[in-house]
Formats: sequence, C-alpha cells, structure tokens
Amino acid sequence: MIRLAAEGLSFAIARRRIVWNVAFEAGGGEFIALIGPNGAGKSTLLTLLAGLAPPTVGRVTVDGTPLAALKAAELARRRAYLPQNPRCDWPIPVERLVALGLTPSLPSFGDFDAEDRRRIDAAIAACDLEAHRAQAATTLSGGELARAMLARALVGDPHLLIVDEPLAGLDPRHAIDTVRRLRALAVEEGRLVIAAMHDLNLALRHATRVWAVSSGNLVADGSPREVVDAPLLQSLFDVPARVHADADGEGARVEFG
Repeated sequence: MIRLAAEGLSFAIARRRIVWNVAFEAGGGEFIALIGPNGAGKSTLLTLLAGLAPPTVGRVTVDGTPLAALKAAELARRRAYLPQNPRCDWPIPVERLVALGLTPSLPSFGDFDAEDRRRIDAAIAACDLEAHRAQAATTLSGGELARAMLARALVGDPHLLIVDEPLAGLDPRHAIDTVRRLRALAVEEGRLVIAAMHDLNLALRHATRVWAVSSGNLVADGSPREVVDAPLLQSLFDVPARVHADADGEGARVEFG
C-alpha cells in the first residue's frame, strides 16, 4: 500500500509562514480528516502534499521517493487531487468531464474502450450522477458539479486521494454518501485519503485519523477519539465546544457555543 511522508515541511510567502515544520507518516487504509479554522494553512498543506507547489523547506515522499523526483505522469497515476470550489468552464457532458480524470491523452472525441467505460460508469454511479450523464457540466448546480468533480478524481482509481472541502455545497444525503465513500476507499480498498473538512461531526464519525492545523502548524495528530476534545476545538476555533461520544462508541458529536 502507498506510503506518504513529510519531513520538516514548510511554505512561506514574503517571509509569512503558511505551513511550518510539518512532519508525519501515513499509509493506505487511512482516511485522514484535516481540520482547522479558515486561514490555518489547510489548503496550502494539501497542495504541497499533492506536489502542486514546491515547499520552501523540507520534502514530501511517496513510497520513499521525493515528489520532486517523480515525473508528472507517474504522479498523476498515483494520486488525484480535488481543489476547493472546482470549476468547469466548458459545456462538455458530465460523462466526458468525469472521463478527463483517466488520462491526459484521452481523446476529445470518439467512444471509450471497455475498461474506460467500466471506470466511468462506476464513478458516475458512486457519485449519484447517472441522471446527469449527458448534461452539460456548465448547467450543473454547485452540489452536482462538486459530485462530478469528485467522480473525475475517483475515476482513475488513485492510490492517494487528496480533496479540499469535498462536502462543500452538498445536501445532507450527498454529504453523507460522499464521506462514506471516502472512508470506504481507505478502509475497504486500502487507499490513502486526506480530506480538509469543516463538518466536524462527519469528520469525527467517519475519519480514522485527524490532523488539526493552526497557524500552519500540525498541532494534533491521532484518532478522533484520542485527539479531538473540547480544549483542542476551543483553541482552534476560539469558541466554547463540547464533545459527546456516540452511543455506539463509533464516533463523537461536537457542539459549539
């Protein structure tokens, strides 16, 4: 299974620290929820882990190989990245948008081969997009587009999936479906999934591991039950918080105020 590690990972702009001295090891089978307030450095950290920006200091490795040493095609084969608030400016069908996640050389016209078709169908079904398969992507609602972009990230069957606020704009049913799918990719299929999440209740219920970030620092790292408590949440979000264990012992529930 895939292994991802960071050593002394830092990123600064004009001497302003955005990410500072982050270090960890993570592997397939883990669903990591990245939590923290707005401006904490979550999105920047994810772009560094995805290899989309070089760190100021430190390095990220995949299976022991520095990201900087991987060719773009090899990196694309191993990981998929879904940014916050993804956009599509072309009126292509949803099916074609999803297919773009397979390979940069996918033809613009013509049919797909059998394996491509299987993967596209599976991603569309997983993200509840069958009714929108032929619809122009530019006519989708915000939540529908978010699901289409997630399907695009999933279609290539990546070993590492990095997603920034995948639940933004989703109604409750699709938010729950999405977070369950992300957990299944990790726990049942052995992928490594890292997701920035603001819905703490879904994060605590479904993630196997939590990273808490404040001012660019990784201030907590562990299972939800181990590291997420009222003092941590109050320090992160500057509001009183309470954490209640679920009756079944599988997760926790957060209340603020």
